[in-house]
Amino acid sequence: MTQATRTREEIEAEIDAARQRLAASVEGLINQVHPKAIVANTVADARQFAQGTFEQARSQVVDERGNLRTERVALLAAAVGGAVTFALIVRSILRGR
Repeated sequence: MTQATRTREEIEAEIDAARQRLAASVEGLINQVHPKAIVANTVADARQFAQGTFEQARSQVVDERGNLRTERVALLAAAVGGAVTFALIVRSILRGR
């Protein structure tokens, strides 16, 4: 169909369809930049990040069958014990001054 053979009704229908697409695009944009939408997206991203981090940490201590990896737990306990011991030694040194 060429430009010259379009009827007035076809042109109006085309304009109306374009107007509706534009309105839907603007509405979608408004929904994306609305403060509540930004908060909801940020919260969802934070939850997803926290869940991923938790699963990654959990996989370091628990194997695929759900059993504890005792060697990893022992290393973790030793690291915590070392950190506490270090903190107590530094505290006692600083109190001695």
